[in-house]
Amino acid sequence: MPKWTFLTNHAQVLLCVGRNGGRMTAREIAGIVGITERAVQRILDDLEATGYISRFRDGRQNRYEIHAELPMRHPAQGGRAIGDLLELMATWDREESTESE
Repeated sequence: MPKWTFLTNHAQVLLCVGRNGGRMTAREIAGIVGITERAVQRILDDLEATGYISRFRDGRQNRYEIHAELPMRHPAQGGRAIGDLLELMATWDREESTESE
């Protein structure tokens, strides 16, 4: 099995945040993505610094809000919004959950 993947760790972290209503801990995200908690923190910092997410304190945890209208960063995506990617992945998640029922 090759060691590379089609989606970057930044995309994987963003998808985790999107799938769980912005209420996952960095530790939970790290476990799903397969990177360290510190790497997740750096990615969340990157996403916040560039405006793709906003971070809010909710009790003892952070909550994240995704700004889905912002464009993907690579020119090959032709300015498509990150919401398009999130919606595509959500569609796949819904299909998988209905198939398993």
